[in-house]
Amino acid sequence: MTQTPGPLSGVRVLDLSRVLAGPWATQTLADLGAEVIKIERPGLGDDTRQWGPPFTTKADGTPGDAAYFLCANRGKKSVALDIATPEGADAVRDLAKTCDVVVENFKTGGLAKYGLNHAALAAINPKLVYCSITGFGQDGPDAPRAGYDYMIQAMGGLMSVTGQADGAPGAEPMKVGVAVVDLFTGLYASNAILAALLHARATGEGQSIDIALFDVQAAMLANQATNFFVSGKVPTRMGNAHPNLAPYQPFPCTDGRVVIAVGNDGQFRALGQALGAAGLGTDPRFLTNALRIEHRAALSAEVSALTAGLTMADLMAALETGGVPCGPVNTVDQVFQEPQAVHRGLVVEQTRPDLDGPVRTVASPIRMSKTPVRYDRPPPALGQDTDAVLKALRPDG
Repeated sequence: MTQTPGPLSGVRVLDLSRVLAGPWATQTLADLGAEVIKIERPGLGDDTRQWGPPFTTKADGTPGDAAYFLCANRGKKSVALDIATPEGADAVRDLAKTCDVVVENFKTGGLAKYGLNHAALAAINPKLVYCSITGFGQDGPDAPRAGYDYMIQAMGGLMSVTGQADGAPGAEPMKVGVAVVDLFTGLYASNAILAALLHARATGEGQSIDIALFDVQAAMLANQATNFFVSGKVPTRMGNAHPNLAPYQPFPCTDGRVVIAVGNDGQFRALGQALGAAGLGTDPRFLTNALRIEHRAALSAEVSALTAGLTMADLMAALETGGVPCGPVNTVDQVFQEPQAVHRGLVVEQTRPDLDGPVRTVASPIRMSKTPVRYDRPPPALGQDTDAVLKALRPDG
């Protein structure tokens, strides 16, 4: 059966990035049909190939790539080139002539010494969209600094609003359990690349894109930032409570916890009905969201007392019948056992000849009716496409 071409079919991407933010952006482009050529260091490859355990197992029983690498490199071709050599840099320049997009995450100015910076490549391919991802951007006092997700979560304020409140057991600033700054940066980068491609197609004019992890984390503060702008009050850590809504947190059951997410007064009244406590909805302390925020501690205690004797299944059944948004606090294995996850096909299974067993990754959340996401290639073995790509580039040797 012939697959429908992806929406980015015909777009060629030269991926000079490594670790997570850049590879996440280019994996998104690959899922959408772009040809992505990933340049890796001979013998070493992307840093994340070694970021284990756990590691995959090769067909001969020896350790393969780290699982971390698999999460962000589906759909790509791997070309092993040493850009620090004249021959390697020449090959990358030749590839850039044939590409629509370059993505790189070297330190600011780091590629200029190899003749692979934006100015050098734009001179040989004026239509090129060149996306640079750095910790702090191409200008400003911190531009030369390296930036990693964890430190940016700290410096960008996310850790200051994540974790238990001061005075509670275990209170300290906390990072999020996945590298959300890198992931959001990859998504902002892919959005910017698509916009720049539209501009290039319309005008024939490429451009540079400057994406900084620090800028992204500041943008991710979202309502926490505007809460501060409007009130002048610095947000603090609140554990699992929400700064603007109540009740909006996990509640105890006999066999786990269920998140109840009440977004309006009607849902709150339905919550009381579902819990057999209709009086909650008419309690003068809880009539509006603002009042519920004011009396948050009392509200949490009352709802907890009502849920504590119920199983998770019984509580969710009652809440769903009443139209109250809720969900279990799942472990990672339970996520992929959810009937909805199974129905939506959230696990992609592919094979790679050098590995023992299937390669499993999480499916793209993008669903398109006419040009669906494609899963043509598993995350590549290091350098597996070097000969084919370079031969196509220089057919006469």
